[in-house]
Amino acid sequence: MITIDLEDEKKEILRRYRRLLRKAKPFLKDGDAKIIKKAFNTSMEAHKEMRRRTGEPYIYHPLQVAIIAIDEIGLGTTSIVAALLHDVVEDTDMELSDIERDFGSKVAKIIDGLTKIAGVFEMGTSAQAENFRKMLITLSDDVRVILIKLADRLHNMRTLSSMPQNKQLKVASETIYIYAPLAHRLGLYAIKSELEDLYLKYTESEQYQEISAKIIETKDARDKFVNRFIRPIKKELKDQKFDFEIKGRTKSIYSIWNKMRKQNIPFEEVYDLFAIRIIMDSEHESEKADCWKVYSIVTDFYQPNPDRLRDWISTPRANGYESLHTTVMSSPGQWVEVQIRTNRMDDIAEKGYAAHWKYKDNKDSSASGLEQWIEKVREMLEQSDGTAIEFVDDFRSNLFQEEVFVFTPKGELKTLPHGATALDFAFDIHTEVGAHCLGAKVNQRLVPLNYILKNGDQVEVLTSKKQKPNEDWLRFVVSSKARSKIKEALKEERKAAASEGKEIVKRKLRQMKLQLNNETVEQLRAYFDERTVLDFYFKVGKGMIDAKEIKKFKEVRSLIPKDPKERIEDAQSFEKKITKLRKQQTDMLLIGEDMDVIDYKLAKCCNPIPGDEVFGFVTVNEGIKVHRTSCPNAAELLSNYGYRVVKAKWSSQMDNAFLAELKIVGTDRVGLINDVTSIISGELKINMRSMTIATDQGIFEGRITLYVQDTGHLEVMIRKLQKVKGVVKVTRIDDVK
Repeated sequence: MITIDLEDEKKEILRRYRRLLRKAKPFLKDGDAKIIKKAFNTSMEAHKEMRRRTGEPYIYHPLQVAIIAIDEIGLGTTSIVAALLHDVVEDTDMELSDIERDFGSKVAKIIDGLTKIAGVFEMGTSAQAENFRKMLITLSDDVRVILIKLADRLHNMRTLSSMPQNKQLKVASETIYIYAPLAHRLGLYAIKSELEDLYLKYTESEQYQEISAKIIETKDARDKFVNRFIRPIKKELKDQKFDFEIKGRTKSIYSIWNKMRKQNIPFEEVYDLFAIRIIMDSEHESEKADCWKVYSIVTDFYQPNPDRLRDWISTPRANGYESLHTTVMSSPGQWVEVQIRTNRMDDIAEKGYAAHWKYKDNKDSSASGLEQWIEKVREMLEQSDGTAIEFVDDFRSNLFQEEVFVFTPKGELKTLPHGATALDFAFDIHTEVGAHCLGAKVNQRLVPLNYILKNGDQVEVLTSKKQKPNEDWLRFVVSSKARSKIKEALKEERKAAASEGKEIVKRKLRQMKLQLNNETVEQLRAYFDERTVLDFYFKVGKGMIDAKEIKKFKEVRSLIPKDPKERIEDAQSFEKKITKLRKQQTDMLLIGEDMDVIDYKLAKCCNPIPGDEVFGFVTVNEGIKVHRTSCPNAAELLSNYGYRVVKAKWSSQMDNAFLAELKIVGTDRVGLINDVTSIISGELKINMRSMTIATDQGIFEGRITLYVQDTGHLEVMIRKLQKVKGVVKVTRIDDVK
């Protein structure tokens, strides 16, 4: 049993608290020390009975988070107070109202954003995603919420060794999925790199240790090389009276591992193991000129690679990062990356968003990039009406990737996500411009809506009042604004069609002398096998369900026994009776011990379809994913994460489905087969028996054999396939082989 010396602990707590005050001292104003002391005492009292898994007093954690907030992010007094108190509402009896009373509404709001949502979450939702969305809602008002959360996560990752392995994997996975990209987006490169390295330490520990050992082994040789490389540059910079420092910076373990994995090469073949960083003291007005002067000096001694010049001074990254990067050939024949920046740029590169406030008076143009990013987050929050998991996926795909820089016809610079199309650009200009976009002129050349923009493109949008959004647009837009506006327009169109459908149903029921009430409508929905009443009305309005078919519903309804004991009062029991009468069962996935019908996603690594042997896997951020038992990842998932595996099976194995064969003709293009199969298997969940495609001089012809429930099912699929870009004709073949 470990004995705890309480006196020693008290001294250590005091020592850490004084260290915090020392670090905060340079920017403390009158009364700040008093507020910090009050927050420290409140946190001490609230956490006094608590200990971390390491056995240490819990107060060590908020103290360390506050130190990271000052030292590694550069935050001020309000953030220190919030960091010291960040866990008290979640873990102790203190209420948010107590915080607001004692420390004001700003601190209370930050802590609210940092406090996890309590309660039971519905199946198919993710507590992590819900909490992340809540945190971002507060971010749109106060970015310090995210910055303190990153400090909290960094300290948790630094002390993760005390956790059991399953908890380590969970925390590490969340970190690499959300928090490391978020640190990158806010310009906190040092924190981002450390989070990635720590992720690797707990998920691929052997590779982590191996790369770490090799970096230490090669340190002496690397230092000698760096000294030899920088000697002539150093001399010339001194001669030209520059005030500077030069650092040799080794790549992070994670980025080396990533490169080895992606390029399938050993450690010894990673040529850019390190970068040389030249940081100079420069007046704000002459920063750009000074950086290019230093670039000129470097390239006087070493030949640059013209394809590897990155000018983030003229056009800073969206997270505010500014630097000039070049890759040059050294005398032993080795490529070396050289990064040139000023002290201000280096401060922003290390401390990201927080460092901008220091330089805002200088009319720092790069700060606007981050402001625009926060504005995008606000926009996403306002537009998001999907699930939290969809929101997180959307957030990551839109805001955690590189940008593309394009220009309007008047020369205004627009920043869009990498992979953005002409249609994304149109929606970025204005919702109405996007909604009526026909195509675009890029660099004076006509291009289609799905043209992928490249850096430097000048784009002019072409519109027509007759044009309106369609579902196909969702297949190639990448920005959250375009996606949400298209979905909004489609929803409105869907409502209008559903309203028309409702009127048609009303008339038909009147003719059949049936009442339009909830019971009848729910029974109609069940009869036509639609997920919701709105789906049923929509399909009637669009003519996908023929109004004549409603007459057949009356015939089926009349076959149901009139015995009062067996009266059909709800759609569920009606559905059972219809299934019995039809002597067939639609395919659905049953999940869990009780074999319930619940929300799930099909895993893209194996694309299961009805009839496959499957299992459900409870993911960290995306609910339940269904994999085939023969999936290439099945062995790893089942052996490593057995506790997250749930039973799953199809309720029928397509015994009563009918075989049909289609002939499909069109012009060949890359990705066409993928688009066709994703509609059949992914969107419509139809089981294919075979598929043959032959191409001749850019024209393709294919035959697809598949299982369908009825002709209505087949017609829906034919209509969807005809909308695929490149498909000219889809016809049914009567003689299925």
